[in-house]
Amino acid sequence: QVQLVESGGGLVQAGDSLRLSCAASGRTFSMGWFRQAPGKEREFVAAILWSGGSIYYADSVQGRFTISRDNAKNTLYLQMNSLKPEDTAVYYCAAEPRGLYYYTGAYDYWGQGTQVTVSS
Repeated sequence: QVQLVESGGGLVQAGDSLRLSCAASGRTFSMGWFRQAPGKEREFVAAILWSGGSIYYADSVQGRFTISRDNAKNTLYLQMNSLKPEDTAVYYCAAEPRGLYYYTGAYDYWGQGTQVTVSS
């Protein structure tokens, strides 16, 4: 059983940066970030697999967001630069996918989410 706690969300202006953190209660091998905007389905943002061996991004955030992890601290990060109003959503971290890394149904462990709001 893994517990995940996100932090770092907030209200920023377009073009600003934020760094989200996700603290895990134990060691994990593969983790991902997802987001859910009001009225929309939860969508894949980024994933880091096998303790950092492979990294993947959604096309919408490629080049602006960076996923990383500190294995010693069991903490996952998402550095978000050049934020846009369309990035507004609740951001969730997830751990240990049992299938496709970009599929929400593959993950058994989820955090409670942190709100990111980007004003224009």
